[in-house]
Amino acid sequence: MKLHILGCYSATPKANTNPTAQVLEISNHQFLIDCGEGTQVQLRRQKIKFNRVKHIFISHLHGDHYFGLIGLISTFRLLTRETELHIYAPKGLKELITLQMKLASSWTNYQLIIHELNSIESELIFEDENVEVHTIPLDHRVYTNGFLFKEKEGERKLDIEKVEEANINVAYYRKLKQGYDVVNEDGVLIDNKKVTLEANKPKSYAFCSDTAYSEKILPIIKDVDVLYHESTFLDKHEKLTVPTKHSTAKQAATIANKANVGTLILGHYSTRYGNLQDFKIEAQTVFENVLLADDGKEFQF
Repeated sequence: MKLHILGCYSATPKANTNPTAQVLEISNHQFLIDCGEGTQVQLRRQKIKFNRVKHIFISHLHGDHYFGLIGLISTFRLLTRETELHIYAPKGLKELITLQMKLASSWTNYQLIIHELNSIESELIFEDENVEVHTIPLDHRVYTNGFLFKEKEGERKLDIEKVEEANINVAYYRKLKQGYDVVNEDGVLIDNKKVTLEANKPKSYAFCSDTAYSEKILPIIKDVDVLYHESTFLDKHEKLTVPTKHSTAKQAATIANKANVGTLILGHYSTRYGNLQDFKIEAQTVFENVLLADDGKEFQF
């Protein structure tokens, strides 16, 4: 599982900061999560291939989380993309994108499928044989979702030396991977666990931005491997979280601690702050395993 941070600052972009966007590599997917202004430039800088982006998840319709979307859609068109593109976003995005394409007479030459979300409960919005994506209802000034990405349990791995010693025909290898006991060439039933190894532990990632402190999300994100949680403010400016419905670094760490997550990644910093280390120091008073997102940074888990 690999996470590319394309942008992780709040409000307006600056010369050296970018609004929210990131790419999650998991189970042979490259999921684009949010698409702030300049996202396609950041994709180029990080050498992420456009044609591998097939699913885009938009948390909410504040500009710093989706203003880069129409540009990316248009660039895909100019590059004569053929692969369909799925976008999961709050209700209203389809109207926004359709109007822009209509007025510019720039309809896509690929299938653009917009899945509009309006449920206030967590729901499954994407699933294939390897991974599931669920919404995480958040508490912000407009309808907002985070997203939970979960790998499914994988197949067991063959201990090939033991498989060959057990004289098992290759035709049964698939059954072994699926966890079944099989009969060998001598007619003896072979215990699966004696010739296979445990599957890799499924990985999980939760993206939570933007939101006020909310313990309602705890059952959804409990025990995830990695949690990205917004930390717009430091504790000294906690009073600003009430009208803006954002969180502090300490509040993000409290959520991580109560949810028993493996690693917390902080982001969505207000540009009023000059030293990002202050966010880490504050969060670690509550939760130890803290990483700082920054534009262009990559994390591998």
